[in-house]
Amino acid sequence: MENYTLSNGVQIPKIGFGTWQISDGEEAYNSVSHALKVGYNHVDTAQIYGNEVSVGKAIADSDLAREDIFLTTKVWNDKHDYELAKASIDESLEKLGVEYLDLLLIHWPNPKPIRDHWREGNAAAWKAMEEAYKAGKVRAIGVSNFMQHHIEALLETAEIKPHVNQVLLAPGCPQDELVKFCEDNDILLEAYSPLGTGTIFSNEIAKEIAKANGKTVAQVALRWSLQKGFLPLPKSVTPKNIESNLNIFDFELSAEDLAILDTIEGVKAQKDPDTTNF
Repeated sequence: MENYTLSNGVQIPKIGFGTWQISDGEEAYNSVSHALKVGYNHVDTAQIYGNEVSVGKAIADSDLAREDIFLTTKVWNDKHDYELAKASIDESLEKLGVEYLDLLLIHWPNPKPIRDHWREGNAAAWKAMEEAYKAGKVRAIGVSNFMQHHIEALLETAEIKPHVNQVLLAPGCPQDELVKFCEDNDILLEAYSPLGTGTIFSNEIAKEIAKANGKTVAQVALRWSLQKGFLPLPKSVTPKNIESNLNIFDFELSAEDLAILDTIEGVKAQKDPDTTNF
């Protein structure tokens, strides 16, 4: 597995296994177990996914040492408060059954309950995350679904700049302006829903590019992410697809293919975090 290097020097595998919408229990345990068995060493979960216990059990039962697995979770919308965020971090560590996290993210920048004071809420949660980072509970900290103005507001009070921003990035949703801002600030872009939550599979242009490259549509979409400098987080509960999604390091898309994929239509877009209903 190839790695990116975060701004603090931490190595992060270039592809991760996403667990959004994978149910706690047998489904999450089996999916993560299979992913770790076939070559993934980066797992992404979140408090709101409700599957931290099963993800942690799969990690504990794997043949990999803890230090060989990169593990991410996220602080949910009801924890945008210093004390609540502190408690939340410890709760996630307990549920996952680990002594430290490799990456911890604020999940959304402007939750509905704190829409009138989101800047203060983010700053409070970030302070708790910075303390966890300094204490060695977390190896890197970052954000998710943050647009440029959310990051700029956070940087007004932050001691530590976010190492990562995890947003929806997929062919047809390249978010060029946000990407440039993050790159200029040494913030790595992670791509959740890199297959557009499945919407890319019905795109005829993507099918044609996949056929021409001798790859699947999913592999082409994930390769697009890598060549854009993103870190894709594909999710699947199907063993065959879990394995196939790793097979993206043996080909390159042409500059023309990349440009076409940037502009395809019909693929799911990023939600506006300032107007979400949660």
